[in-house]
Amino acid sequence: MAESKRTGSPTDDMAEAPGTDAPAIERADRRGIQSIEVGGALLQALVRNPRPMMLKDLAREAGMPPAKAHPYLVSFGKLGLIEQDAHSGRYALGPFALQIGLTALHALDPLKAAMPEVAKLADDIELNVAIAVWGNLGPTIVHIEECRKQIHVNMRPGTVMTPLLLSATGRVFAAFLPERIIRPLVQDELARFAAADQPALRLSQRHADEVLGEVRRQRLARALGNPIPGINAFCAPVFNATGGLALAITAMGPAGSFDPEWDGDTATRVKACAEEIGRRLGNCGTPSAIP
Repeated sequence: MAESKRTGSPTDDMAEAPGTDAPAIERADRRGIQSIEVGGALLQALVRNPRPMMLKDLAREAGMPPAKAHPYLVSFGKLGLIEQDAHSGRYALGPFALQIGLTALHALDPLKAAMPEVAKLADDIELNVAIAVWGNLGPTIVHIEECRKQIHVNMRPGTVMTPLLLSATGRVFAAFLPERIIRPLVQDELARFAAADQPALRLSQRHADEVLGEVRRQRLARALGNPIPGINAFCAPVFNATGGLALAITAMGPAGSFDPEWDGDTATRVKACAEEIGRRLGNCGTPSAIP
């Protein structure tokens, strides 16, 4: 088959935009290659559907007739992006797609992925938002994004959010980290609470299980006036590609200007932000089982 001729210089695709010093490819309104975008719809359909698909179903999911989809699948197969089962004829993502995904996952930095989303959240809800990870001593604040309003909260990077059961941040880690890690820590806290002089801290194991069960159901933890008096907080978990807890984001502010409802605007936005960060980390929306 004769090769088609291409006019223009080899660098035409990188030609400078008029009146700029940057290549046209870097412009915000740059044009793409439509055929790649059309074919990409097939790959997106396979990502959304974890089981292998028949041609007609795959084409329908991608919004094109099977006759149009087939040549794309042939080319993707040659690249290893998809593979077709010889017996059933169904299509699935191929080994090169797996390599791409693994390379992207290895390059991910959860904190880096969270920072821009948390900055937007802080401005949207006009509350300070903290990012916490699990450290040697427990849930540890590693970043605080301050909103445009002046909110005074006695917390700084490096703060360890213990006891686990008394803060929204601690409850998220207690609810979603593996039980083999958390159970001994919770039991130790309950024993210390039982020996405390304050009756309000004397919690039972049953009560602790109910609190953490609510966090799992809501995919959100709430603390009203704890551990900082007068400060309320919502904390949402961020799950990675394997469904493990990567980090948690906590919105906090004065009780007088904080919407404490589970279905309120603050809670909804905090959960949505955590889910978006999770998507950036490759999570499909479901945490792993808590072993």
